Amino acid sequence: MARAILVTLADGPLRFGAVQRAIPDVSKRMLTQTFRDLERDGLIARKLFTTKPPSVEYCLTPLGETILEPLTVFVRWADRSHAAIKNARLTYDGASQGV
Repeated sequence: MARAILVTLADGPLRFGAVQRAIPDVSKRMLTQTFRDLERDGLIARKLFTTKPPSVEYCLTPLGETILEPLTVFVRWADRSHAAIKNARLTYDGASQGV
């Protein structure tokens, strides 16, 4: 979940709803908790606008921006390795059925 949020915010600040729409099948509660964790870790910043109704925008901090390069490398690796990982899981699941 954190990876998805960081990648989503890589292009610039977004409101909560925009991030929620960009990440399918995520609950509001899970997204809120992950935002808090990332903010606590110093990877994202939360900006409150005193509009009516109030709105909040999230963006990467300078520290958060430093994780994008290694994260991109990891995502590329995962994309390339997806089939091998899937096969390993099938092999493992098949072997553990007989245990």
